[in-house]
Amino acid sequence: MMPIVGIDLGTTNSCVSIIEGGSPVVIPNDEGSRITPSVVAFTDDGSRFAGAVAKRQAVVNPKSTIFGVKRLVGRKITSPEVDKAKEFAPYDIISNENEDAWVQVNENKYSPQEISSIILMKMKNIAEEYLGYEIDEAVITVPAHFNDSQRQATKDAGRIAGFNVRRIINEPTAAALAYGFDKKKNQKVAVFDLGGGTFDISVLEINNGVFEVKATSGDTFLGGDDFDQKLINLVIEDFQNQHGIDLRADKMALQRIREASEKAKHELSSLLETNINLPFVAVDTSGPQHLNLKVDRPQFEKMVADLIDRLDGPCLQALGDAKLDPSEIDEVVLVGGMTRMPKVMEKVRQLFNKDPQIRINPDEVVAIGAAVQGGILEGQIDEVILLDVVPLSLGVETRGSLSTKIIERNTTIPTKRSRIFTTALDNQDFVNIHVIQGEREMADDNISLAKLNLIGIPPAPRGIPQIEVSFEVD
Repeated sequence: MMPIVGIDLGTTNSCVSIIEGGSPVVIPNDEGSRITPSVVAFTDDGSRFAGAVAKRQAVVNPKSTIFGVKRLVGRKITSPEVDKAKEFAPYDIISNENEDAWVQVNENKYSPQEISSIILMKMKNIAEEYLGYEIDEAVITVPAHFNDSQRQATKDAGRIAGFNVRRIINEPTAAALAYGFDKKKNQKVAVFDLGGGTFDISVLEINNGVFEVKATSGDTFLGGDDFDQKLINLVIEDFQNQHGIDLRADKMALQRIREASEKAKHELSSLLETNINLPFVAVDTSGPQHLNLKVDRPQFEKMVADLIDRLDGPCLQALGDAKLDPSEIDEVVLVGGMTRMPKVMEKVRQLFNKDPQIRINPDEVVAIGAAVQGGILEGQIDEVILLDVVPLSLGVETRGSLSTKIIERNTTIPTKRSRIFTTALDNQDFVNIHVIQGEREMADDNISLAKLNLIGIPPAPRGIPQIEVSFEVD
């Protein structure tokens, strides 16, 4: 039987794993690295690259090098998250005919699913080179707080890449599977997942091989890219104050600053200070200008204090929804490269009053968990029961443009819920059903999933027809 690969399709990096001999193995890429940059590049001669090769040429080809596309998946061009992405993306973000956010490279337009599929094809090739034969089945992970549109878009990306996507699994749930824990012992586990573009927190109860997600919350636009942007802004403002040159207009210089800022952020997790040095970053009438800026850890931590504070809300919401006190959490698992930052670890200790688990590489733990799920599906690993939840409430728009919830957030799936509605006018022969997802009171403030018309309602006074709306989530 062909193995089912587990893929962590990340904002910044991606990782692929399989089960070999009953244990998960992270597959290195052709350069020997166990993680691969989630970067795609297009060149003028029509060539296309993905991974480390694409990232390396970003400085000389910034407008045609796409990164962080996961933040655009399933989003409308009018969303505030896309507006924010436009601020720091050197490539063009445009609207398609349905007002979905797409990217444009020269004359070509690509959906986020297409870009994601190129990254997935790269991961597929990595696995096939390692195994020596073709594979076509995968478990792909998504942030726990992804809505239905974003999950479907990720599944579509998998199909475009040539995969039969056996399961879409939440990243924190995958991490819990990777750790395994003592399946015979009743444990309450919090998975704290701060990656390149998203933040998730999930609270699980694990007992006798049953992994039950009690609650999940998060922020789909909070991650390492935002921490990088703080450093990028500091570098640009400092250079402008010294030389009177705004480097934002120079895409090539901006890409050099982006890479140097990401490197400095990594260094500040282990060093107390670092230097950002970029020679010949600009030219003015006096000649070439060089960038040299010293940044220390306390300065950086002060700059990102607002981002660190944003971690509080989702954690407290997840604990509240799970009806648990922080003291009742037995283990805290760290996922994502940003959890290496000392200030983030300090925040975790502050929130949960305990040291977190870091025995598995936080960059690899999600892919390992996805491979474990694949191993369960193909019978290589002892069956565990995985009970996940609906991350956002599902409902319909009702009179007055109000949102009426039918399945509340954090409801265990699979589930089916129904609700009876009626007509608002005498002899009304049709109703519009607008399916929405989210927690806001007004329908327009939530995510629109579908619109349909129910026609042929027999004539009757208002309030008499009984219209049952059922939602089923498998």
